[in-house]
Amino acid sequence: MLNILLVSQDKTSLSALKAGLEKNDAHTEWVESGHYGLSMIAKRDFDLVITDENMADMTGLEFIKALIAQKPMVNCAVVSSLLPGDFHEASEGLGVLMQLPANPGHEYAEELLENLKKIMNLSVETA
Repeated sequence: MLNILLVSQDKTSLSALKAGLEKNDAHTEWVESGHYGLSMIAKRDFDLVITDENMADMTGLEFIKALIAQKPMVNCAVVSSLLPGDFHEASEGLGVLMQLPANPGHEYAEELLENLKKIMNLSVETA
């Protein structure tokens, strides 16, 4: 079972994505601030961290920068309203697995899990 951390101050914005992840046998946990998310990640391992675009204490990309400084091998996805090219430029070097739209639906859960499983299988095969 995959362990996934959702970081968003608004539970409704990621609720459909969360339901889609859980429907596909993923265990999800939710925290509402970037700082609390970072403290959770320091204590426990997650297969994937998904962050909303903006939280009260930081943006999603600021959170990812702090996350990879703490645990560089954590897979992550970010909700972002940036155009794909602008997002790529803003997130370059951060190892973001996938950009998600605002209020991502369950269909994004399946795509995200598929991408994650491919990455995890590649990691196992090369180890």
